[in-house]
Amino acid sequence: MTNTNSPNSIAMKNRGPTVTLAGLGINLALGVLYTWSVISKGVPAEWNWTETDKSLPYAVACLVFCLIMVPAGLMQDRIGPRIVASIGGLLVGAGLILASRTTSPIGYVIGFGVLAGAGFGFGYASATPPAVKWFPAAKTGLIAGLVVSGFGLASVYTAPLANWLTKTYGMPTMVMAFGIGFLIIVIGLAQLLIPPPPDYVPAGTPPASAKAGPAKKDNFSPGEMLRTPQFYVLWFTYACGAGAGLMIIGKLAKIAQDQAGLSLGFVLVAVLAVGNGAGRIIAGTLSDKIGRKAALLLFFCLQAVCILLLSVTREGGFLAQTPVLALLSALVGANYGANLALFPSITKDFFGLKNFGVNYGLVFTAWGLGGFMLALLAGKVYDATKAFTFAYYCSAGLLIAAAVVTLFVKPPHHQETA
Repeated sequence: MTNTNSPNSIAMKNRGPTVTLAGLGINLALGVLYTWSVISKGVPAEWNWTETDKSLPYAVACLVFCLIMVPAGLMQDRIGPRIVASIGGLLVGAGLILASRTTSPIGYVIGFGVLAGAGFGFGYASATPPAVKWFPAAKTGLIAGLVVSGFGLASVYTAPLANWLTKTYGMPTMVMAFGIGFLIIVIGLAQLLIPPPPDYVPAGTPPASAKAGPAKKDNFSPGEMLRTPQFYVLWFTYACGAGAGLMIIGKLAKIAQDQAGLSLGFVLVAVLAVGNGAGRIIAGTLSDKIGRKAALLLFFCLQAVCILLLSVTREGGFLAQTPVLALLSALVGANYGANLALFPSITKDFFGLKNFGVNYGLVFTAWGLGGFMLALLAGKVYDATKAFTFAYYCSAGLLIAAAVVTLFVKPPHHQETA
């Protein structure tokens, strides 16, 4: 390793903020995924989609997103983030443009679910790793939170924009416009994702200890990580925390209409997005100070309370008042967003930075499976009962289980000779 005064370090030292902002911008485009509840609400009645039909493209997108994160993370580690993020922008654009030319659920499953879902994975996998490599370990939570906050904040502008475009020009035109716009934006910003050279040492990094003997292994290969019990503990808790939040995000506009009698569901989606983005930054910064485990426990418990409150929200009641429901939506978003800052930070802490892209891709499969299962559950429960009650209780139960399991999370103790 070189110190920060090496020629490489001096030449590259100012790239960190630029790379962080580029990653943030990419995620502000890719976060259109979280606007699905508004997009699906605009499906014309003559298309004859059921609530399950409306759930399927979103659920498939979540599943494909997480599965693509593994090869995308591996590619990011090996060939760099610029090419991988550009592939993501191309796929998102192509998928949305294709979806805009169809009226069937299967068309949207292929366009939004498969192609755009894969694009989300390629783009998202490339945004965080190059940014955190420019900063010392003490800022991992903050930088990861800043980059991924874009994904959560995206609905602040995409939700009202989707609502306006749909009412003015129709759903196909809205989806087409998003496809063209995000293709250009993501590919353009991808060119700014430049990682530091391998020997770069960020300013503020403590000097390495020269003491010989047994030392904690800093970098785990994917195979080594999969052999640790910590991976499976993290995977389970991530699936519970992310799945519960994704279920609410995918159905919030419908929840607002059915339970609170509010037709402005897109406003709540935008409010949730503010909480989602802010929660990622707050959780990342907080975890740098109080520890990842304490932060996880706090946000899991808060989310369980919020979802139980949503389960008893009824039109005319206190919780159904617009300001109260908006606050509750923001809290749901913040607690969900915390997962997206804490789990990449924990993955880096536990398993190192060398294989961070593919290692976090493997951990991230929990996000997709949790979102896929609970989004589909919510749609099927609603079609059968005309309410989301069972899905609420199931999600709250999983969050409580995740909070309990979090108490037993400890860093791996794989050691090797220094």
